[in-house]
Amino acid sequence: MTEFAAARWTRLAGGLALLAVVALLGVAFGQHWSPLLDLDRWFGRDPFDVTAAHSWLADTLKVVATITEPDTVVVVGVVAAIALALRKHRRLAGWLVVVLLVTRGASLLVKDVVDRPRPVWEHPIVRLTSPSFPSSHAAESAAAAAVAVVAVLMLVRRRALRRVLVSLAVLLALLVGLDRIFLGVHNLSDVVAGWALGAGVALLGLGLFDPTPRPLATQLEPLPEAIPQGEKLLAVVLNPIKVDDAEGFRSMVETLGRASGFTQFRWWETTVEDTGYRMAHEAAVSSAALVMAVGGDGTIRAVCEELAGTGIPVGIVPAGTGNLLARNLEIPLYLRAAVDQALNGQDRAIDMVEVSGDNTDDAVFLVMAGMGFDAAIMEGVNEDFKAKVGWLAYVWSALKSLLFPAITVEVSVDGGEFTRHKARTVVIGNVGYLQAGMPLLPDASIDDGRIDLVLLYPRRFLSWLPLAARVLTKNKRTDETITRMSGESIVVRTGSDAPRQIDGDLIAPGRELHARCVHGRLLVRVPR
Repeated sequence: MTEFAAARWTRLAGGLALLAVVALLGVAFGQHWSPLLDLDRWFGRDPFDVTAAHSWLADTLKVVATITEPDTVVVVGVVAAIALALRKHRRLAGWLVVVLLVTRGASLLVKDVVDRPRPVWEHPIVRLTSPSFPSSHAAESAAAAAVAVVAVLMLVRRRALRRVLVSLAVLLALLVGLDRIFLGVHNLSDVVAGWALGAGVALLGLGLFDPTPRPLATQLEPLPEAIPQGEKLLAVVLNPIKVDDAEGFRSMVETLGRASGFTQFRWWETTVEDTGYRMAHEAAVSSAALVMAVGGDGTIRAVCEELAGTGIPVGIVPAGTGNLLARNLEIPLYLRAAVDQALNGQDRAIDMVEVSGDNTDDAVFLVMAGMGFDAAIMEGVNEDFKAKVGWLAYVWSALKSLLFPAITVEVSVDGGEFTRHKARTVVIGNVGYLQAGMPLLPDASIDDGRIDLVLLYPRRFLSWLPLAARVLTKNKRTDETITRMSGESIVVRTGSDAPRQIDGDLIAPGRELHARCVHGRLLVRVPR
């Protein structure tokens, strides 16, 4: 049974129950049921009087009503659906549009059938002549809130941010409904019926159609195997703090894994003391056909380092803040899609970089190592703040570190003579792009057998602006502000200790970094 099938009947039952509420309220009005009519009059009088006594409140509520016109909500929803479709979430986009359009049509149909007049006040604030039941504003806002909640739960990984966005969606729907009562253009039962209609259509839509992407195993032909395996083992190395619902995540991985031909599953969880090395080793010796690494850049690097040279492919599921390796390999950041790509993508041999230096153990990196401003950014990130706002914590730290003092560096490429430079930051990269697609090393490629170096030296605070423009436009001109080099090995040394980082993890400050590219050392799963 799939994840969708397991929840289908609950969603269908919930949707039908909400639509039954709409029907019962409509019948109650049709029968002139006095308790309902009395409740509407009693509940509507005080809010209307408050609005009538305060012109500023009336004007504000009229603006809210105009902004949240049902047809406007539909148009905004279509624009959002286009954006989702461009990001390859076509099923979610289609479901979103259908829910909003069906809600709009259903509210108009019920209005015509029930044909309830608007509330009557001695001095109305807004005059409307269309039928009152149900409130189309409330219905469309509830449907929009429902589709927003589904999109957030699908696409937003951080629990705190999800809670904020879901709360905002629900509060906006409540605000729109209350706006109709305070303006005196709808009764309480009209608004409640509208909310029930919008939410009911959304739940029915979820019961009839799964907006999550179809598994790639149902769309792609299996790739040929050099040595076909009867029982395929999927090994998963998981950083548990990076996934909110561990049990739900495990169920999703195993469901997609079975659809992709895996018959056995073994799980390991990383610890603070071991970010994945022992777990990856045990996964390798367990004859796994694929090792899936789930976590941030530190977990990914540990698993990849341990599996380098084994011939066992690594499926990368980015669940951290930076996720630079995944971004450069065009692996989706949506967890379910990343798991699907790891299971059904193609293997690609990529380079690793061996790095050493003073006051630090030998290590490897997959993305970048740096000295100076680059490492100071990592040093200045508050972990609690990062947990709440994600990659924006790096932006804030960068702004605080813009005046990091320049250092004098000497650089040797492929054993050549050292050249002397001034720099505020030094980056040795195996890939070219940072967050937000910033092309810091536009010529870098992760499988070309070379590593790239960039030295940035903005002389003054405002010099960062033209430097950023040159980076973003991929301007290849080099001068003392931006210096680029490339080779199979690079040595950087300074005259005094400087902060250093490897793949976003701080190492002890020091004066040297030695980097050597190891060509095609690791197999990773990438999109076909």
